[in-house]
Amino acid sequence: MSRAAFAFIFVTVLLDMLAFGIVAPVFAPLVVRLEGGDTAAAAGMLGLFAAAWALMQFVFSPVQGALSDRFGRRPVILLSNLGLALDYVVMALAPSLAWLFVGRILSGITSSSFATAGAYVADVTPAERRAARFGTLGVAFGIGFILGPAAGGALGTIDLRTPFWAAAALSFANFAYGAFILPESLPPERRAPFRPHAANPIGALAFVRARPALVPLVAAGFFAGVAHDVLPNLFVIYSSYRYAWDERTIGISLAVVGVCSIVVQGAVVGRVVARFGERRALVAGLVIGIAGQLVYAFAPNGATFLIAIPIWALFGLVNPSLQGLMTRLVAASEQGQLQGALASLRAVASVTAPILFTQIFALAVGDLRGILVPGASFVAAAFLLVASLAAVSRARTIIVPERLAPA
Repeated sequence: MSRAAFAFIFVTVLLDMLAFGIVAPVFAPLVVRLEGGDTAAAAGMLGLFAAAWALMQFVFSPVQGALSDRFGRRPVILLSNLGLALDYVVMALAPSLAWLFVGRILSGITSSSFATAGAYVADVTPAERRAARFGTLGVAFGIGFILGPAAGGALGTIDLRTPFWAAAALSFANFAYGAFILPESLPPERRAPFRPHAANPIGALAFVRARPALVPLVAAGFFAGVAHDVLPNLFVIYSSYRYAWDERTIGISLAVVGVCSIVVQGAVVGRVVARFGERRALVAGLVIGIAGQLVYAFAPNGATFLIAIPIWALFGLVNPSLQGLMTRLVAASEQGQLQGALASLRAVASVTAPILFTQIFALAVGDLRGILVPGASFVAAAFLLVASLAAVSRARTIIVPERLAPA
């Protein structure tokens, strides 16, 4: 049952990520069109849209997590898929930026189901195998981000709104798939009451603080999450500025990043965790991540920068190992709340990283050009990973053995 149930949730997440990726290449051009071709105004709106989406993730991830602890994972995932499908329809038909903004808000709310998917994995997987399963779930994210934008770019040549219709169709298909096939993972006897005071970001942080064993691990995850986002936020502008890469080289390099990530998540995480345990895998991932960031920062040429990509990919050991450790420290009826809290913090990291790293890069190539290296943002990310490593070392004495963790 465990393997079959995981296969169901893997397909659910894969379809979600494909739908998400399909609209990525055309969202910005559609905003430009609705702004009457004013690129500068569109850029400002895109920042607002991104912030609003992350804010919805921050607010509603704990809500969905708590609801899934009360009513089960299946109904929350199904309602999220249906809501996401309707949201894509709204954006496909949006006659103005205001309507598109409404669609983006709805997208941020409904895509909060990723937290529920994480709780589902914890429900159906023995504790010692969760890190590997979380890594495999990362493969679904990777495939979605590789195939989705490629399909969206092709469909966008037909019309900028065509990818939104395709995403809606995928989400409706996902809803139908779940309605007929996806089994419930949380039996009634393992559910917890819904507490409104806990189903919000402040309550989610209180949930973590009430469990001291979680605090250093959650802090480590936050620092690592911010550091991780330096590459997606700076890759294009940094490689263009530093190495004069053209669009073709950048596209190929990004594809290599995606492939390396999929290989690590699907083929490396499980083997490393099985042999060395979650804690050692976590520490190894952080140390390798620090090394990768420093290579990015000081690479004298594009070839050396490319060498860092497979090194950095091994940073993929971090998140599955962290999640595997944290799921051992909460009860079965609290897995949704845990995943909701983690998703909220990931949203904060997603807002923090673009502001932090782009501003450091701007200073490094501008006012502080003679003081900072162009790769100063990657150095800052390396320091964040050092902080993450320090938090993990703090957790060493309080991670409880599996036999003492709640069932």
